[in-house]
Amino acid sequence: MSYLPEVNRAKRVNGFVIAMRFNDGTEKHIDISQWFKGPVFKALKDPKFFAKFFVEGGTLAWPNGVDIAPEALYDAVDVRTTSKEKAKRATRRTRPNSK
Repeated sequence: MSYLPEVNRAKRVNGFVIAMRFNDGTEKHIDISQWFKGPVFKALKDPKFFAKFFVEGGTLAWPNGVDIAPEALYDAVDVRTTSKEKAKRATRRTRPNSK
């Protein structure tokens, strides 16, 4: 990746989903819980602690020193997109066959 993304803004949407805006104007809603693997992320599973995130150095960070690489955030799937795709698939399954 030759482009190095930076997080400019971040706002909690609900649960562990954060709306982010990157320096190229890209906006995504990302479910951060996909990174909750290993002991370093244990504190983030607490919703009260999770809500203490902030933007620092172009990425998302927490008071305990945990951060997520901005490239990983930029490459993550936007949960709004996956919700739309699931809805489309469900609609296709429920439509009667026209043949």
